[in-house]
Amino acid sequence: MSENPTTPDAPVERTLPAPRDRGEPMFPGGPAADPAGSHHERRIRSFRPRRGRVTAGQGEALRRLWPQWGLDIDGLSRIDLGELFATEEGPRPGLPVVLEIGFGMGEATAQMAAADPGTGILAADVHTPGQGNLLALAERNGLDNIRVANGDAIILLREMLAPASLSGVRVFFPDPWPKKRHHKRRLIQPEFVELAATRMKPGALLHCATDWEPYAEQMLEVLSASPAFDNHQPDGGYTPRPDFRPLTKFEGQGLNKGHLVHDVIFRRNDT
Repeated sequence: MSENPTTPDAPVERTLPAPRDRGEPMFPGGPAADPAGSHHERRIRSFRPRRGRVTAGQGEALRRLWPQWGLDIDGLSRIDLGELFATEEGPRPGLPVVLEIGFGMGEATAQMAAADPGTGILAADVHTPGQGNLLALAERNGLDNIRVANGDAIILLREMLAPASLSGVRVFFPDPWPKKRHHKRRLIQPEFVELAATRMKPGALLHCATDWEPYAEQMLEVLSASPAFDNHQPDGGYTPRPDFRPLTKFEGQGLNKGHLVHDVIFRRNDT
């Protein structure tokens, strides 16, 4: 007999699911809504938290693949990159790893991972649909060299990555924050460059790209002023788009509108 029997004359009570708390994950076992929570400082951030509409396929990828290929940036422990990129064959302690900050929907990230299977890509973003899409692309194309990180890349760099552990950092088309009063929110600032330098191996590349010319000028100025980096371009200016950076749909649309895209590439020196 049911624990809550009803009679034919009694109305059946319908139970609606409880509303999701602000801090509760959208997908159980998937990326957390606020992984760093309150145990790290609240500061001016270079990004807006974005959820967006998640398709059925992206949601399924988040549920199934996040426990295996996902990482919440909680700032509570140091990452062993060899363990993070482990496969069925075991850990990969010598794998060179590049941190990509902001990957949109992940198409370019998946292309770069496919073209360079001997390099791990730790792709960090806060866009839930993009996280699910990149995980789905990685599975569909058999890319075991992608890991997706959810949250603030500054906390990832400062709290969770070991010194001299990265073989590169990529920042492609970050939010330009075009209004002057918002320039302080731009990611490429002296403080960020100094922090990134401590986590990069000598010879590692810090590669930025933007279609917002004033931001490109700031990127070039900030990196040129850093004693930890040398310009990859001999003349000290912008670098032509290298073949390994795919032309994204977003970039193609900008080029069709007459936008100029600038790549800024600097190499970590031995200082």
